[in-house]
Amino acid sequence: MTITGKNLIAGQWTGETTDGFNAFDAHSHEALNATFADATEFEVNKAINCAYDAFVSYSQLSSEKRAHFLRTIGDQINALGDKLVETACTETGLPAMRIQGERARTVGQLGLFADLLERGEYQAVIELADNDRQPLPKPDTRLGYLPLGVVGVFAASNFPLAFSTAGGDTASALAAGCPVVMKAHAAHPATAELVAQAILAAVKICNIDQGAFSLIQGRNYAIASQIVTHPQVKAVGFTGSERVGMILQQQINQRPEPIPFYGELGSINPQYIMEEKLAQNGQAIAQALVASLVMGQGQFCTSPGVWVVVGNENAANYQGFIDAATQSLSEQAAGVMLTPAMCQSYNNAVNARKDIAGVSLLTSGLSGRAQDCSATLFTTDFATYKNTPELHEELFGFSALIVRCDDFAQMMEFTQLLSGNLTASIHALDADLTLSKQLAQTLAHKVGRLIYNQMPTGVEVCASMHHGGPFPASTNIRTTSVGSEAIKRFQRPICYQNMPQALLPTALQS
Repeated sequence: MTITGKNLIAGQWTGETTDGFNAFDAHSHEALNATFADATEFEVNKAINCAYDAFVSYSQLSSEKRAHFLRTIGDQINALGDKLVETACTETGLPAMRIQGERARTVGQLGLFADLLERGEYQAVIELADNDRQPLPKPDTRLGYLPLGVVGVFAASNFPLAFSTAGGDTASALAAGCPVVMKAHAAHPATAELVAQAILAAVKICNIDQGAFSLIQGRNYAIASQIVTHPQVKAVGFTGSERVGMILQQQINQRPEPIPFYGELGSINPQYIMEEKLAQNGQAIAQALVASLVMGQGQFCTSPGVWVVVGNENAANYQGFIDAATQSLSEQAAGVMLTPAMCQSYNNAVNARKDIAGVSLLTSGLSGRAQDCSATLFTTDFATYKNTPELHEELFGFSALIVRCDDFAQMMEFTQLLSGNLTASIHALDADLTLSKQLAQTLAHKVGRLIYNQMPTGVEVCASMHHGGPFPASTNIRTTSVGSEAIKRFQRPICYQNMPQALLPTALQS
């Protein structure tokens, strides 16, 4: 488990680390000792070309063999033991319990796809010929699915395991029969290399073509452009900022052959507190929202960034809610962000919000060291929110904005202003159901997951989960990056008509 700092290209560790880059200790903001290579244009090309060469053999593996490969990856990740947890904690500042949970989720995702492959959940539709049908006979038609080809995957900063090297995008692409070229995140390159070592071990155990997985390290932005524009890359999975995601989308659109770009880019995850809920459970819901907000310093894609209420400073119900939220958040400890750059970006965004006319800082959490960030809670009225576009954007970190509406009609107008989101929650009582139904009918068109009386943080990995949403939550509104449906992003349908049995894929044979 020695860290080489190199790229893994078709089973070989390559790259020059002398002029490379260092990750940072998230707690101290000091550079870590290991130096990592910036992949060259030649190395990226080699990784993609090897993946392309591996596509024929890998795509033709049986479902059972792909399932065994996925399970073996999970076993090898678990075999990394404490070394993986310690490395990820150092590079991200996330606590050991969080990393352990994320490791279990990563292995669980691999096992989910393995289970589905073994059970034949992705089997085709077979409709036999009907020569007696009038006025024309019906031909034999069979609908199957083909893997797209080489998939480029970009690791997320905030999930060093579950949305990174062997995370959901990689797992679903490999399950679909697609080789993967993974671009590691520069914030946790050692974590990425350890997981890549586990995947390489699984490749060897299962006798898979070693071109089926490669890991690319580097800070050079040209690497990302090279991956998404390479003619042999047929789909891309991305989790990151809207700015970077849209640059990559534009580059993909300019390709001679446009390809699917599955990007998850941003979400404010609005929380609606209905009037009766505010009146009867205002203090409890305020404390629960704060607890959800400060998880992982708010560095979840589903962190509750905007809270919408009907009320004003003179209303007792509203003031009780505000007092409880202010008290709870003011007691929250300072914490480290994933990287020094994210810490600086968070503080800059908080300071910019303080300067917006009509926006008030209710409270900040406890202060800490110079390297730490503090939680913040702001409030504004609907008119200010409506006329201030920068308030509509995600503030990545543990900061929330309470938007005060005069009445339910204004709450509905707020909903119309929303861009796409991953989630939204309605917090209500039975007495709120009539208005909640009206709100839900509109809000459903703004989100990928609509939640009732629960917090948005936490995504269940299951068949019925949808993790996506209208832009900018994701770039493809019809797909999910979590759950069993995620595999469909990397497959395409194909219909075989009147084909002899010998020419049909095994799954489509009678």
